[in-house]
Amino acid sequence: MNDKISDALEFDYDGFRKTAQGWSEDLAQKIAEIDGIGHLDGPRLMLLRQLRAHYLRWGTPPALAHICRATGLTPDCMNQLFPSPHEAWRIAGLPNPGDEAVAYL
Repeated sequence: MNDKISDALEFDYDGFRKTAQGWSEDLAQKIAEIDGIGHLDGPRLMLLRQLRAHYLRWGTPPALAHICRATGLTPDCMNQLFPSPHEAWRIAGLPNPGDEAVAYL
């Protein structure tokens, strides 16, 4: 990610937000466009909101099947809607969960 954009939007070196604060769906859309994902439709936004809700409540990445189930989507929804769970986590505006969690995502 461009360093100027990274600093302005408060991203870390790995492309994660430095904090979960200040996120919006407009920001998510901008990140998705920069990353070549395109428009975030209803199911994608629903998934991002659920990721954020879990993180804000528990402070950890969730089991991916749990997030899909909680949104009423198929168990493999993450792979259907985003190039990777890692990418969804970034677009959801969540901070770097650490090396072990990144490998899991």
